Amino acid sequence: MANARARDGEERDGVSLTNLDQPLFDGAEATKRDLVDYLDAVRDRILPALTGRPLSVVRVRPGQEPFMQKNVPKYTPDFVRTTRIWADASKRNIDYALCDDRRTLLWFANQRAVEYHVPLSRADDRERPQYLVLDLDPPEGEAFDVVVAAARLVQRALADEGLTGAVKTSGAKGLHVFVPVSAHDDDAAAATRALAARASRIDPTIATTAYIREERGGKVFLDATRAYGATVVAPYSPRIRPGTPVSFPVAWDDLDSVAPGDFTVRTAPGLLGGTDPWAAALPAPQELPDDLVAEGREIPVARVVAMHEGKRRARERRG
Repeated sequence: MANARARDGEERDGVSLTNLDQPLFDGAEATKRDLVDYLDAVRDRILPALTGRPLSVVRVRPGQEPFMQKNVPKYTPDFVRTTRIWADASKRNIDYALCDDRRTLLWFANQRAVEYHVPLSRADDRERPQYLVLDLDPPEGEAFDVVVAAARLVQRALADEGLTGAVKTSGAKGLHVFVPVSAHDDDAAAATRALAARASRIDPTIATTAYIREERGGKVFLDATRAYGATVVAPYSPRIRPGTPVSFPVAWDDLDSVAPGDFTVRTAPGLLGGTDPWAAALPAPQELPDDLVAEGREIPVARVVAMHEGKRRARERRG
């Protein structure tokens, strides 16, 4: 038993790693060792995106469905830093991990934490997001090129305001556009809504801001709700999807020649070499144009509109 345990485990940076040869999840085409090796290989790229931010992870245990973990478990080691944040929805404090170093990242990998989701602001400055984010979600069954076409609309809407951003695959079927900014959260949220609206107006046959799925008409959804405490999957994070793809930076000029499945825990380290394309692609923080913020303040928050619409439809059904 001891020899078997030795063959299947090891220690890195003081973290015991176990059951490394187990399959990661059904359809992963990867083992737990592949996850650990990948995260260790890209630690200098992913850690800057995680450091100082309340971390939510999606874990997957053998024989169980994946689950989101926000509150750190009681057995969390002392070297994992945490931050306590009040959650209005559940009316309780949540102790989030701060994944600031290799040791913490390895510990999460050993816990089978596959996905790494973070808010747009740091724990010590929660009212000032560092980015605007648009999440481009294609309709079911559509090829990736339709998402690329929607990303071009966002790029054009940004350029019209003298702004630039960076783009990465979501690790699922869509794209994320990040725009570094220097702004208060209310202004950032408003500007994000305005950017989505402007991009959809450029070509409404491709993109929509309709939050309710049935109203999207087979178009790419420009999701502008990544604001305030909402999270987004971090660059370089793996995803619990067939083949274990990762959220990977793509140059704007290369969008037409890639597919989300090109980037997995097995292939991504070799594609990176010694580079960090995400850090290289991100521009310096930008000031938000007043007209963009003003337009966004006149656009209702999508989730609120959807909530009221859901209640209206429920009343109709009861009636």
